[in-house]
Amino acid sequence: MPFSCVEVVARPGISDEQRRAPEVRLTKKHVQARARKLPVLRFEDQRLTSYSGMVLFQALFQRLDLKGRMLRSLGRARGTAYGLHLLFLQLLVHLLAGFRRLRERDYYFDDPLLPSVVGVHRFADTSTLTRRLAEAGPESVIAARAELATLVTERIAKEKLARVTLDFDGSVLTTRGRTEGSAIGYNRKRRGARSYYPLLCTVAQTGQFLDFLHRPGNVHDSNGACDFMVDCFDAVRTVVPAAKLETRVDSAFFDIKILDRLDEQHVEFSVSVPFERFPELKGIIEKIVFYRWIAIDDQWSYAEISWRPKCWDKSHRLLVLRQRIVQPIKGPLQLDLFAPRDYEYDYRVIATNKTLNADAVRLFHHGRGTQEGLIGEAKTHVQLDYVPTRKLVANQLFLTASLMAHNLGRELQMTTKPRSRTTSPTRAALWDFENLGTLRHRLIQRAGRLTIPKGILTLTLSTNQAVQHDYEEYLRTIQVAA
Repeated sequence: MPFSCVEVVARPGISDEQRRAPEVRLTKKHVQARARKLPVLRFEDQRLTSYSGMVLFQALFQRLDLKGRMLRSLGRARGTAYGLHLLFLQLLVHLLAGFRRLRERDYYFDDPLLPSVVGVHRFADTSTLTRRLAEAGPESVIAARAELATLVTERIAKEKLARVTLDFDGSVLTTRGRTEGSAIGYNRKRRGARSYYPLLCTVAQTGQFLDFLHRPGNVHDSNGACDFMVDCFDAVRTVVPAAKLETRVDSAFFDIKILDRLDEQHVEFSVSVPFERFPELKGIIEKIVFYRWIAIDDQWSYAEISWRPKCWDKSHRLLVLRQRIVQPIKGPLQLDLFAPRDYEYDYRVIATNKTLNADAVRLFHHGRGTQEGLIGEAKTHVQLDYVPTRKLVANQLFLTASLMAHNLGRELQMTTKPRSRTTSPTRAALWDFENLGTLRHRLIQRAGRLTIPKGILTLTLSTNQAVQHDYEEYLRTIQVAA
C-alpha cells in the first residue's frame, strides 16, 4: 500500500517554544543525568519501521513506473506468487537499505514499510529468492540489462547532453568455490582464487553505470570489448544523435581494431600506450632532445612524436607527457627496463584522435580516475563485489540489481537537485552527488511509525528540522517531475 503522507511530530517533554527558541548557554542541570538501570526489553508489533527514508525511493519507483517496467521486461510467472520482476525489485530494496547477504532478509522481512516499496504484502523468503533467481534464464539477464541501460539513456535524453563521456574498465569480483562461469585469473587481493571479471561502462556526466559485459576471471581486459563499446555508444547515440561521444581507457585497450572501430563510429578517444609491449618506444622517448619539450606548467611538459607499432597500418596522434617528480621515488629505480624514468621525471604516452591542445587532452584522460571511484563506491555501498550464489544467471541478476541500485541513488538526486557544474576538462559529474552511504545515515535509516488515522496511511517521524526539510523537498520535486 503506498504511503499518503509523512507527519513529523515533536518529541515528548519538549514544547514547541523550546524547540524554536535560540540555543542558550546550558548548565550541568540541563546536560547531565543520573546513571540509570538498563531498560527491560519488550518486543511487540507496533508497526515501526527503521527505514522511513525508503518512502523517497517508493515515490521514485512510482514516478519511473519501475514495477511495470520490470514486469514487461522479465514477464509474469505462472504458478508462483513471486514473479521474477518482484524478486528483482526485492533485491533493489535489499541493496538500497544497506544489506549484503541474501539471508539478511530475515532482519527486515517484518518491516511494515519496505514491502510497500515493491508493492507486495510480504517479501519472499531467502530460499524462494535464491531458487527463483537460479531458475531464471539468460534472456532474463539480457532484459534486466536493457532496463538498466534504458533508465540511464532516458536521463541523458532528458538532460539533452551535448557531450557524453563513456568510460570502460574491468573489475575483479572474487567468488567462492566452483561458482558457475568463474575462472582463476589475475586477482590482486586473493591470488589463485576464482573470480568474475566484468567490463563496466559508466557515464561520466551522470555518474551512473550504463551496462556491463559479464566475463570469467581469466580473460584480458580487452576481451569482447570492441563490440561491447560500440553497442554502448549506439545506445547513447539513439537518444542524443547530435551529441559528441568520447571515451578514455587504459593501456589494455591499446589495440588497432578497437581504435579503428571508434574512429569509424566518430568517437573521440584517448588511450594509454603500454611501454612494456613496445620496448622501442622507450628508446624513442629517451632520445627526445630538451628543446622539443613544451612546458604546460611547472610540473608537466609534453612532446608529440610520430610512431606506430610495426603491425599497424595506421598511426594516431601520440602525446608524450613528462611529469616532474616532486617526491623521491621509493624502492629501487630500474632504469634499464621498459618504462623511461629517471630521478627527475616520470613519463607516459597517450594515443588520441582529439585535436585539442596537449593540456586539454591530459586533463581529459586523467579524469578517467573518477570511474575507479564509482566502482569503489558501488562495491562499498551496493555490494558490487558480492557474489551471492553458485549459479551464473543468479549472480548476473544480482550484479544488475547492484548497478541499478547505485543508479537509482543518482537518479533520486538528479531528480531533486539542479546541476552544480558545467562540463569540465576532466568531465566531472554535472551534479555534486552524495553516495548512498551518506543518504542512508542522513535520510533512509530513520525510525518511524505507520498508522491509519481516519483511513489515511500516515508515516510519523520524530521532529528534526533538517530531516523534515529534506523529506519535503525530495517528495515535492519527485511529484513535480512526475
